[in-house]
Amino acid sequence: RAPTPHLPHDFLIVKGIEPSMRWRSFCDELLDLADDYEVSMVVTLGALLADSPHSRPIVVTGSGAHPDVASRLGVEISRYEGPTGIIGVLQDATYKRGIDAVSLWASVPHYVSTPPCPKASLALVNALEDFLEISIAQGDLPERSSSWEKQVDQLASEDLEVGEYVKQLEKSKDESDFPTMTGDAIAREVERYLRRNPEF
Repeated sequence: RAPTPHLPHDFLIVKGIEPSMRWRSFCDELLDLADDYEVSMVVTLGALLADSPHSRPIVVTGSGAHPDVASRLGVEISRYEGPTGIIGVLQDATYKRGIDAVSLWASVPHYVSTPPCPKASLALVNALEDFLEISIAQGDLPERSSSWEKQVDQLASEDLEVGEYVKQLEKSKDESDFPTMTGDAIAREVERYLRRNPEF
């Protein structure tokens, strides 16, 4: 439990590895704990592999399993159909208990899929800050993110095939994202800066 005296609520943080079986029991235990602490919202964080270049900002998407929750919290309605992981099961179980549930997902470049990916972690922290309108201490995460990107740059420069593939992804990403900075994106960056620097 993370007390936050400057906010109207505390945070209950759960970190772990996805269990390989007994998902319903696992979710029931987590949600019993959530009930004990009177949790009003569950936010899950995860990563998925994507055709995205490591040299561009990591895209984070948010989704809610049920239309009313997604609409109220300003995220997309999850339209995924198919095999699911523990996040999908937990999100559904959370909704059935009457607790709001949202998932934030970072798109990790599939050609460097071995964890950890500090750049994705940093993108998730930033997205969580924006979603909850809070400031989260980042420690050395920005430095580790930068170091990770430089290591992947080095890998791409040493392997001609990987380097060419990354260039194709960059070109595709740049063409689809132009123009990248909308008014909303600029406003989010300013709000995030002001939350981290309250003296301004």
